Amino acid sequence: MKSILIEGSERESVGKKATKALRNAGKVPCVVYGGEKPLHFSADEIAFRDLVYTPAAHTVEIDLGGTKVSAIMQDIQFHPVTDNILHIDFYQLFDDKEVTMNIPVRLQGNSPGVRNGGRLLFRKRKLAIKALPDKLPDFFDVDISKLKIGQNISVQSLLNDDFTILHPDSTVVVQVKTQRSAVVTDDEDEEGEEGAEGEAAEAPAAEGGEAQE
Repeated sequence: MKSILIEGSERESVGKKATKALRNAGKVPCVVYGGEKPLHFSADEIAFRDLVYTPAAHTVEIDLGGTKVSAIMQDIQFHPVTDNILHIDFYQLFDDKEVTMNIPVRLQGNSPGVRNGGRLLFRKRKLAIKALPDKLPDFFDVDISKLKIGQNISVQSLLNDDFTILHPDSTVVVQVKTQRSAVVTDDEDEEGEEGAEGEAAEAPAAEGGEAQE
């Protein structure tokens, strides 16, 4: 997984006045949890651009005057009016300690079911996983080039020994549902009926999984 370098300064004071002064100076107050004690620091808001304003998942390397800390972003707060970053929480990474992270899902290819008028439902745009830092994937690439009307792709097909996916195996990631205008070919009709049964059985898991996001 790609790591982004953040150059920051360790904070000596964490009070409200000091925090306000940092924000007025265009800096973002941050804290890193997970170590022996919380580590407070600040950095220019522009330094977080490639970390925050992207669909990709990244780790970060925080450089505090020569002392470097590896971490992942856990939480971020934005100003309700200006959308400026108010505060970021990070979690420190250790090579031998698993971490939980949301990994984005990317769809690959074109679905024949959609070309025939079906409706593509992208149920899970991110999946929560637990893994060692060096096993964290950048994306889940899901091939939909064979996905026909009535069929779906679930977490079951994405399982890997490198990490644990924190969703039931039956959770639907993407599916193609029929519409009145859909044209079902003979091949799709036979396979689609089987897919529809699977879809009916997995629908509750898909709805439940979506609510977790």
